[in-house]
Formats: sequence, structure tokens, C-alpha cells
Amino acid sequence: MKNFILWLLAFLIALFTASYQRLTGPTYPVRGKAHVANCTIMYTLARTHETHKDYEIKIAACNPEITGHVLYKRFKTKDPWTQVQMKKTEDDFLIAYLPSEPPAGKLAYKVILTYKDENVPLSGENPVIIRFKGSVPNSILIPHIIFIFLAMLFSTRAGLEALKPQSNPRKLALWTTGLLFVGGMIFGPLVQQFAFGAFWTGFPFGYDLTDNKTLIALVGWIIALIAGCHGKPARKRVLGASILLLVVFLIPHSLLGSELKY
Repeated sequence: MKNFILWLLAFLIALFTASYQRLTGPTYPVRGKAHVANCTIMYTLARTHETHKDYEIKIAACNPEITGHVLYKRFKTKDPWTQVQMKKTEDDFLIAYLPSEPPAGKLAYKVILTYKDENVPLSGENPVIIRFKGSVPNSILIPHIIFIFLAMLFSTRAGLEALKPQSNPRKLALWTTGLLFVGGMIFGPLVQQFAFGAFWTGFPFGYDLTDNKTLIALVGWIIALIAGCHGKPARKRVLGASILLLVVFLIPHSLLGSELKY
């Protein structure tokens, strides 16, 4: 029963960590509501999109007199803002398109609704940043996600086991390191290659935080494995590696990710 409770606790912690880093990452859509023409407009503005097609911005207009336009430019450039008028559909949606960019290319954009003399920028004064990526086959993306989540699960379970006196979390440490290596160092670079055209953009070749945090976590677990050679429990090392992985995976997903330099 105690073993089941520890696995359940490890699962909940891993699930919270995975959800947190996804929801706080720079690829999570910008959602909100705006008050225009005495009504509330709900909106979702994407921050990631695949390169094979333009990104469609679609806003439900609650009043036929509401119009809108989009301003966009390439991110971190001195390009002038390009303005695109939003078109109204028969079912009262306002639609505009952002042109597709190469993998890792980014656009800054603003959606502005107009009613009479009132202009309402949906995201406030700050533009939304959208990054384009190549299509990743499910045969690579799904195993990557599964292996990384299992690594987080086993890492957390190993850390909980290391807190128990007289325990030996060696097997859990082996499972964690293997899962992290397969998910982060095999399937991870494959995802990166399909999405952004590069297998590895972390140390020593770049500053991609997703790659670097995976590398740091893996090094931590390798150190724990070495410390546990010859049957030693190495509980402090295992607990440290578990906490390290938890900390680095609380960093928002795709933060400081691949970025095309125009």
C-alpha cells in the first residue's frame, strides 16, 4: 500500500510539472477577452504554427459594425509594420492571415479591433510572438513525450525512495537515466531536426534552454549512477538528481528555444 501511495504521489508531481512547464511556456496560446461595442469578445492568439501554411487569425465579432486589422513584422528586425485588414465572413467572424515563415522564424503581431472611434488591441500594447516550425511525425513526437514523462515519473519516485532510511533506489535511478537518455537525447534531437532543422542547439553549439536543461538533468543522473556503483544506495546523490530534474523541468517549455536570425 505504501508503495502504491508513493507511485501515486510521484505521478501527481510529474503530471503537475509537465502541465506547468507547458502552460507557462512561450508556445502556449495567448487567451483572453476584450470589451468592444458593449459586448465581450473571447480570443485565442497562437504563438506557434507549422510552416506549411499561413496562420489564420479568426475572431468572433459580436457586432457587425466591428472591424479589425493586423499589424505584423519579423521579430527582432527593423522591418516596418505591415498592416492587413481583417475580412468579415458571413457568420460574423473577422479573419486575417500571417504569412508562413521558415522553421524557427518568428513574427511579432498585433490584432486591433475597431468600433466607431475606439481601437482595442487584443493583447494590449505588447505584440504576440509566434514561432514557426516544421511538422514532426507522430511516430517521433509521441515517443518523445512518453519517454520524457516517464523519466520525470521515475525520477520523482526515485527521489521519494531515497528519503526512506535503509532503501536502495539503484534500480529506479537506472530506469530514470535510461528513459531520460532515450527521450531527451535520441527522440529529442529528432524532434528538433524535424521542427527546426537542427539536431542539437544546446551546449556547446547554442543556448537552446530545452536542450541544455535536458543535458544538465542527464549529467545529474549519471553522477548519481556513478555514486551508486558496487551496490551503494547513494541516496543523497539520487535525491539531488531527482530535485535537479524537477527544477530544470519546471522551466517553461521552449523558453529560449531555436530562433532564426534574419
